[in-house]
Amino acid sequence: MMISCFASVLSLPLLEHPTVRSFLSPKSGSKISATLSSSTRREVLSLSATFSIFLFSFSSPSSNAAISEFFELQGSGGVKALDLRTGDGEVPVNGDLVAIHYYGRLAAKQGWRFDSTYDHKDETGEPTPFVFVLGSGKVISGIETTVKSMKVGGIRRVIIPPSQGYQTTLQEPIPPNFFDRQRLFTTIFNPTRLANGEGSTLGTLIFDIELVSLRHQ
Repeated sequence: MMISCFASVLSLPLLEHPTVRSFLSPKSGSKISATLSSSTRREVLSLSATFSIFLFSFSSPSSNAAISEFFELQGSGGVKALDLRTGDGEVPVNGDLVAIHYYGRLAAKQGWRFDSTYDHKDETGEPTPFVFVLGSGKVISGIETTVKSMKVGGIRRVIIPPSQGYQTTLQEPIPPNFFDRQRLFTTIFNPTRLANGEGSTLGTLIFDIELVSLRHQ
């Protein structure tokens, strides 16, 4: 079973820590802004940056506890999801301009992180979210399917099979660093390994996605 293969990569032993659980539990009366430029969004991003330190701890794997909570997104083509935090905002629809933060990892490289929007900074030094039009077809389908069923403020971890991941090197999100792009795509589209029948695992992606905001077009 595909989920079991990535148990050590996906386990979250610190999620039971009281401090981490407080990050996962929505604060009473808190609101996530539905605009791309609010000060509330910046505060949430600051919290998320702290939360991300806990999110990617891979020591002392506890496979069954975390893995068993994954479920398959309906009509996703096999995308498995685990909701780490349920948002309290709107659910986007096709045509909306959505902003997400993400950590992207490649299962074939033992969970190598090939990109993170938290590394993309604006002129003030703040992390810059990835913004795209939902339903435009420019983004890999696994991410589009994931975001369509999230609420603003939600955080979701997903395992995206190759069929719902990168089909070409032009699909977004694309790592800005040339060497990261090269390593990512030479792994996924490795002709020798594909010929050896490894295509079912080479392009498997693991994304942690936060739906920061949306704007109706």
